[in-house]
Amino acid sequence: MIEDLRPYGQYQPMASRWIPRVPSHWELRKMRTLTTPHNERNRADLPLLSVAREKGVFVRSTDDENHNVIPHDLTNYKVARAGSLVINKMKAWQGSMGIAPCDGIVSPAYFVYDLSVSNGAFGQALLRSRPYVAHFGQASDGVRIGQWDLSIPRMREIPLAIPPADEQTAIVSFLAHASHRIERYIREKRKIITLLNEQKQAIIQRAVTLGLDSKVPLRDSGVPWLGEIPAHWEVLQFRRLLSFVTSGSRGWASYYTDSGFIFLQSGNLGRSMALNLSFVQHVRPPSGSEGERTRVKINDILVCITGALTGNVALVDTELYAPAFVNQHVALCRPRSDLVVPRFMAYSLHSDVGRKQFKTNEYGGTKQGLGLGQVKNVWIAVPPRREQVAICSALDSETRGVLEAISHAEREIELMREYRARLIADVVTGQLDVREAARHLPAEALASVGTDNEDAALEDDEPGEGAAA
Repeated sequence: MIEDLRPYGQYQPMASRWIPRVPSHWELRKMRTLTTPHNERNRADLPLLSVAREKGVFVRSTDDENHNVIPHDLTNYKVARAGSLVINKMKAWQGSMGIAPCDGIVSPAYFVYDLSVSNGAFGQALLRSRPYVAHFGQASDGVRIGQWDLSIPRMREIPLAIPPADEQTAIVSFLAHASHRIERYIREKRKIITLLNEQKQAIIQRAVTLGLDSKVPLRDSGVPWLGEIPAHWEVLQFRRLLSFVTSGSRGWASYYTDSGFIFLQSGNLGRSMALNLSFVQHVRPPSGSEGERTRVKINDILVCITGALTGNVALVDTELYAPAFVNQHVALCRPRSDLVVPRFMAYSLHSDVGRKQFKTNEYGGTKQGLGLGQVKNVWIAVPPRREQVAICSALDSETRGVLEAISHAEREIELMREYRARLIADVVTGQLDVREAARHLPAEALASVGTDNEDAALEDDEPGEGAAA
């Protein structure tokens, strides 16, 4: 069905750098003609909504995993009615906008508009598509890209091409069906990744608790998470094997730049014990700042200590392309190389032994995570140094194939996401005609455009509360 899509028969030019042509029967409009500011306030009884670039508008949980403070007085928050367009003006250039799923209230720093499009799901798909995110980027500016602000006059001039109402419905139905198929594919790949991770963790767990020699005598470690260990191994707390532990600096957001020093955050600590540098935030702190304390060195171990990724571990085993520092959500741990092989320590923390202890020691309340003391209290089994080296070598070899399979599956998911984004952009801008395909959809086709929210790393784009609009 998707493979048989073709362009429309006739096109008209459009004054857009990213959309040079649109179907000739679509109506050309300006953003200003379809949006009306909505400034209703004083409805603190309504649910709190927020915006994330991967998810659009959603009901915000009171258990905010991104630790954004919710003020006690919400009377100044703006009301967004179901179907309203909500835009995070500071991150519109990233696509941080969407249609409100229900009546609610949003930060006064958001823009809220009544959107005059017959099908709200089409409006959301259109404005969040890549060509229109680029338009919002063109309408934003500032001192540096991380602090861009959306210009209302320029936003009002963004050109839109709107199909007839029945065609909007067909587009929404088609994209919902296509997204459902793509999400099903991604879920199956995710299941494979889960099984591969379980296999990898079993390999690591066995090696860091029992070693490589199955005939060696065992003894009770005295630690529930460890169980029996080789009789000649020691059981030590993490603190005994460290020369230095700290967490990163706060308030460095004002130093963000497009290049410069690397500012490692929780998202850079993947689930494979390696740093994920596919997205890197850069900073240029002023001279004399206390950043040197948090500068990363070779063989440092990094632990995520707050948020959904708490307990993720990464070993810095290669020189990075620039000096790197950690933020406040990451613990920097410097092993004593005279006592322990850093890679063995990282494997131990990355194993189920470390993960279970991190999970057990997490504190709750309004901010879930680990304190530095709790990180240092983790128990690990420590063999003689020569044995540590042998275990690391064996684990590197045994897990290599599993990691390659995981990487391959993750790459397939990324390619499918890319395909979906391109498909949505081509359909909502009229580069592909889906009217005939929509007429032959199965009866159970969904009524709204889906998003792979299970897989997307949700990053709440809540703006600062003081930036009222």
